[in-house]
Amino acid sequence: MEPTPQTIQQIERAIRKVADNFPPTADAVMTDIHLQVKPSSGELLAFDDNDCEITRVVVEQWIEAKDDNFYDEAASQLCQCLEQMRSTTLETMAIMHPFSFALVDEDGETLRDLYLVDDDTLILHRDLLEGLDEDLDQFLRELLS
Repeated sequence: MEPTPQTIQQIERAIRKVADNFPPTADAVMTDIHLQVKPSSGELLAFDDNDCEITRVVVEQWIEAKDDNFYDEAASQLCQCLEQMRSTTLETMAIMHPFSFALVDEDGETLRDLYLVDDDTLILHRDLLEGLDEDLDQFLRELLS
């Protein structure tokens, strides 16, 4: 599912609404941002660590999505928007480091980390860590032999 310009615009609007809740002039808070997508209604919801809803928008392209890999595609679109908004919106949010944006299911369980902000680390891509366990296991086997 290739995102339409309208989809990107709707996701960016949701991210801006999240950022508006943590303006640069406010005291920094400690929280992560949990994003939840609902393919049945097309909703994108954002919550803080206390499960308080920050915002909700409807992404029309996601309504009644039946794709088997819907969550992977939605996560990819969310990552794309987060990366584009990093310097203009995300870096100015009054949230203590480290913090992250994570895609969660309806029970609040993390499906995928989308964006991680720390003093040295800015963005966490799934592809970056893919296969890391196998590489470390192979390294340890070679080291011990």
